[in-house]
Amino acid sequence: MLMIEISFSGRGGQGVVLASQMLGLAFFKAGKYPQCYSVFGGERRGAPLASFLRVDDRKILLKCEIKNPSDFICFDDSLFDPATVRSMLKPGGSILINTRRSREALGELSDYKLGFLDGMAVARQAGLDRFFNTVMVGAYGAFSGYLPKEPILEAVREMTPADPENNVKAASLAFDQVQIIEPGGAHG
Repeated sequence: MLMIEISFSGRGGQGVVLASQMLGLAFFKAGKYPQCYSVFGGERRGAPLASFLRVDDRKILLKCEIKNPSDFICFDDSLFDPATVRSMLKPGGSILINTRRSREALGELSDYKLGFLDGMAVARQAGLDRFFNTVMVGAYGAFSGYLPKEPILEAVREMTPADPENNVKAASLAFDQVQIIEPGGAHG
């Protein structure tokens, strides 16, 4: 496995930072080396923020900012700008997005692997009220193909501050329900 660099985008209060940490723990449980950090301005609910995760098979000595990630996870599609994503994402990269938009709305990104999920719907299906960060963690596991379900569910169970069993259920449902479109339009 080559080093994976993941960028997370969302709003304060959506659990983006915790999701990046959970995913880091899941990779650690799978025998990988994670490195996680976040960037945010005024710490207020609803403000845009970003979190980052590097993962490799070997210890990571690199200590710089991730400017061109291989994977992008978007928690809030109102922050999603295809032109911006295209300018930052590595060629052949992957995009996982929480959205109700049709896949056709993102057709201009057909040269990337795309993952779609209505995170709020999956969270409600699992008995959660409004938080869906564990949904995105579960969806990424299946979407990326880098992680089996079990380390993800273990990490979610360990790190969820409230209602761990419904959060584990949410991550498991998302792992099974994420819709994947391979570059060029093939559905997975």
